[in-house]
Amino acid sequence: MQKIPNNRGQVELISLTKSFGASVAVDHVSITIPENSYCCLLGPSGCGKTTTLRLIAGHETASSGDVLISNREVTNTEPALRGTAMMFQNYALFPHLNCLDNVAFSLRMRGADRKTRHTKALEYLSLVDMASYQERMPSQLSGGQQQRVALARALITNPDVLLLDEPLSALDPFLRTRMRAELRQLQKNLGITFIHVTHSQEEAMALADLVVVMRKGRIEQANGPRELFNAPASAFVADFIGGHNVLSGVVKSKRGSEALIEGPGNFQFQTTLEEVTIGSRLNYSVRSDSVLIEPAGAELTTRTIPATIKEAEYAGSDVRVTLQAADGQEFIAVSPESDFYSQAWRIGDRVNASWDSQKIHAIRQND
Repeated sequence: MQKIPNNRGQVELISLTKSFGASVAVDHVSITIPENSYCCLLGPSGCGKTTTLRLIAGHETASSGDVLISNREVTNTEPALRGTAMMFQNYALFPHLNCLDNVAFSLRMRGADRKTRHTKALEYLSLVDMASYQERMPSQLSGGQQQRVALARALITNPDVLLLDEPLSALDPFLRTRMRAELRQLQKNLGITFIHVTHSQEEAMALADLVVVMRKGRIEQANGPRELFNAPASAFVADFIGGHNVLSGVVKSKRGSEALIEGPGNFQFQTTLEEVTIGSRLNYSVRSDSVLIEPAGAELTTRTIPATIKEAEYAGSDVRVTLQAADGQEFIAVSPESDFYSQAWRIGDRVNASWDSQKIHAIRQND
């Protein structure tokens, strides 16, 4: 099976907008998704990610803007002529056809003879390790097996771009992890562009070369998973992807582009900021695994925050400890299990929290 050439599979959205009456589902979205990449559209329900996918597929008509696939403008082109294939959330297998005929169906619609389409369908069933199930009906398959057949049926059309609408959401956690690895490996082996809609942060981080976080119909941030996790662009992104504390401080002084920030409590750090004024508030993020906690009683400095333990959640090797500073701000520390229980800490205990100022990332205020 040949890989798709490198000049095919790039998707470009130019100020793409979709309105349903007075409601704007996709609001002037512009992005380029490179060829041969795995892209995840990530966000909460109602953020516009599935509508964006359907606009790429041609299952929705854009209110304005353009869709380009493989450097070809396809905004008003019918779905079958776009070079895309779509794998739906419910797999949409034909219940009256066996696996072989489900996969061969699109070739049948194109007029291929029985031998040709069955040979090709068996090739793609083999690709997803389902050749031995070719005679089974969809009702005789597990959820993971149905997904593999649906994937083979989408790939047999030799698309430039494969579109996946929450393909793992119906699977149990163990199978979801396994299928996630198989999808990623399949994308690498075939060398085509996958665009995958999900609301799972873990899924997006594990799969994607490019993670596009959406909010209220717009792109909040688009980066590789490591860049996204280590440098969230907004409080929304930091909150949504998890693993971060979003805290607030006050600009106490400023010299050139160097600003001194204070908060929570007397905690102070310096950062490089251009457009801030003394007295203004600033959001910043700190990864939960960067927060250190120690018993109260040690000398307080501008690098420590007195806090109260509000909650402790056991998570196996770690304990997620929710802390509250004196000014009411809450944040989470991820403490090694042995460290936490060796202190015999309880809810309501006072502790000191600290983190390396180099681990702080200043972020913009949300709209």
